[in-house]
Amino acid sequence: MLPDITVFGRYTYLVTELLWGTVAIVLVTYAGVAREALRTTAVLYPFAYLWDWYTLEVGVFVIPLRTGIELLGIPIEEHIFMLVVPAMVVGTHETLQQLLDQPTSRDSEQSTAET
Repeated sequence: MLPDITVFGRYTYLVTELLWGTVAIVLVTYAGVAREALRTTAVLYPFAYLWDWYTLEVGVFVIPLRTGIELLGIPIEEHIFMLVVPAMVVGTHETLQQLLDQPTSRDSEQSTAET
């Protein structure tokens, strides 16, 4: 059973974006890749904006649980989404790289046993 987040009403989408945005910031900060995340987001943002604007304009999808605040023809939540997703991808990728590149305690034991 999934939790009912619609209790936030017209702020539901905004709340989810802020929650996942926080996760993205934590990952980017942990991995120390804020500059890389910002660069990636800046490059992807114009493409994401056009794609989002077009699909909303032609009616591909509708966002009912949103604040109703629009900026440049699309909901403010969508702008946040276009910032969060690339940051989440970069943060996740770099965090995984760091975790996978770190020697494990087993590696340390093998290295000690070999010497």
